[in-house]
Amino acid sequence: MDTFHTISPLDGRYGVRLHHLTAYFSEFALMQARCEVELRYVLALNKTGLFSSLTDEETQRITDAIENFSDADYQKIKEIESVTRHDVKACEIFLREKVALTDNNLIHFALTSEDVNNLAYNLMFKSYLAEEHLPQLTKLLDILCRQAEGWKAIPFPARTHGQKATPTTAGKEIAVFVNRLLRQYRKLKNFRFSGKLNGAVGNFSAMLAAFPDYNWMNFSYRFLERLGLAPNIATTQIEDHDTWAEYFNITRQINNIVIDLNRDIWTYISRDLFHEETKAGEVGSSTMPHKVNPINFENSEGNLMLSNSLLTMLSDKLCRSRMQRDLSDSTVERNIGVALAHSFLALTETMRGLQKVKIDEQNCRAELEDSPELLAEPIQTILKTAGVDDPYSLLKQVTRGKTVTYEDLGQFIDTLDVDNSVKSSLKNLQVSSYIGDAERVCTDVLRITRHEIEEERR
Repeated sequence: MDTFHTISPLDGRYGVRLHHLTAYFSEFALMQARCEVELRYVLALNKTGLFSSLTDEETQRITDAIENFSDADYQKIKEIESVTRHDVKACEIFLREKVALTDNNLIHFALTSEDVNNLAYNLMFKSYLAEEHLPQLTKLLDILCRQAEGWKAIPFPARTHGQKATPTTAGKEIAVFVNRLLRQYRKLKNFRFSGKLNGAVGNFSAMLAAFPDYNWMNFSYRFLERLGLAPNIATTQIEDHDTWAEYFNITRQINNIVIDLNRDIWTYISRDLFHEETKAGEVGSSTMPHKVNPINFENSEGNLMLSNSLLTMLSDKLCRSRMQRDLSDSTVERNIGVALAHSFLALTETMRGLQKVKIDEQNCRAELEDSPELLAEPIQTILKTAGVDDPYSLLKQVTRGKTVTYEDLGQFIDTLDVDNSVKSSLKNLQVSSYIGDAERVCTDVLRITRHEIEEERR
């Protein structure tokens, strides 16, 4: 399919970069997953002893159909659907023809469409999480860890409420985002989707009507466990999608952290504390030749906000269904991939931007040394230990809203009734070295993060 007649930029402008995600979010992927669920269910039924056993040839045909779902298979299902106007029923009819079992009634036995649908989506989401989402977050953490490591000792101007504040180091400020993302990484790493296989309204009614003495609840739980899902033991016709909402909200929180990162990096670039390396042939402005715009961070921010809007709607909508079932979720579910793909695209943009960003250490130090008023905090704190009454107010009179020099501070220190050793200590303070334990904080965050990532890789 060409990419210049598509509606969504995910398939058009960004199609080449995102095409691999069709393995998880396309209509083809959904049909493939539905067929896989139906056929794995047949294999599970075969082990119950309730039906005539499958022949070796039938089992092989089922295995081949699971492993080799093709474009032609998909097209055949769509042809059937054009008549049935029901996608899951079309899959059932297709599989009856495809695997040609002696007892085709095993296919979709006592199931409702939502048994198949919820498990199909769960298989796709589970694969995306393991094969794309978590590895991408790991890559972002790797990049941020390298950056924080290289900058952990570089003094860096800090601002609270937009005003100059106690200095930090560039590496520690990056480590803040590493620490925040690590918490979400842990949640993703241990995340488990839940599924249901219990019939029309969740009571195993059709299954028990056919075989009333068989323990269908245990059968269902074992089947779901083998798919890597947590059994949802009490549902209506649909699985409640609460774990989907939890997953979407973890993704939203990752998005929000990266938005915060994007905006900070953007601001540091605008203040000439960071700069981006140029690349031959690239253009920053159609009229201003000098410009090097932080476009990756801006692109990322826009896509993350789109993703968050959709994920919020999905989290709200998919947890609600009138009584035992309504169909308003069906068309909404088909847009889950859109929300996740915008997030995926955004993180690739942030990583591209980070790999171009360099710190201007000279500008960072110059801004700090031009701000001796920042020493008001350590001076007043030290004076408290020397027994000076209300040193905060003394320093406030000298520094608040004023342009202060080191000479001004020295003159103030000379007026104090404290030991000369204290005065000497105060005069030796330098803004660029007033960074507390920033380097140690950074080092600890990186140690913990790298250890957890390496453990997962093993």
